[in-house]
Amino acid sequence: MKFDLHVHTILSSCSQLTLEQILNNAQAKGLDGVCITDHDTMAATDLIKEGMQENGLCVLIGMEYATQGVDFLLFGPFEKLPVGLPTEAVLATVQAAGGVAIAAHPCRPGRSTDISLLEKGLCRIIEGTNGRNTPQANQAIASWPEHYQVGLVGGSDAHTLDELGQVPTQFTVPVQSRADLVRALREGEYKTVVCA
Repeated sequence: MKFDLHVHTILSSCSQLTLEQILNNAQAKGLDGVCITDHDTMAATDLIKEGMQENGLCVLIGMEYATQGVDFLLFGPFEKLPVGLPTEAVLATVQAAGGVAIAAHPCRPGRSTDISLLEKGLCRIIEGTNGRNTPQANQAIASWPEHYQVGLVGGSDAHTLDELGQVPTQFTVPVQSRADLVRALREGEYKTVVCA
């Protein structure tokens, strides 16, 4: 199954993408699923029933959570997670809840992932390709799995319809729920970034 793990809707002030546009266009862009990851909120759960939609598209809700200098895509039971927690506290909370934290755009200037988090094993998955990064920032990540125990996923970081589905991740098992997604990510049931 091909998922875009990093998609923003108009619930993020920086995005122009509506849920309706996502539902009506994701499959035409080759996607089986989309993860809504608005900034510091999972409010999309109030607007759409999570899981398989009538048209066969799987829509799951996570969030892009901002800590000081580092952003993470969080998947799990985090609807009530307070904003502004320190990085290591967020990662400890995610681990304790059995969720997943993915370091978003790890080499983006000003929002780069602290390498010590990888060295300590606190973050096990990173965005190997982010659709809004420069090619140089994405390329800088390519060798990280040789040095750290991390898996690479892709995310479009879509804010517009044109960006949706540009950097999907291929799962090797069926994903039809948030629990399926978390399990697949934790168990490494995905292939390296598949570029559209």
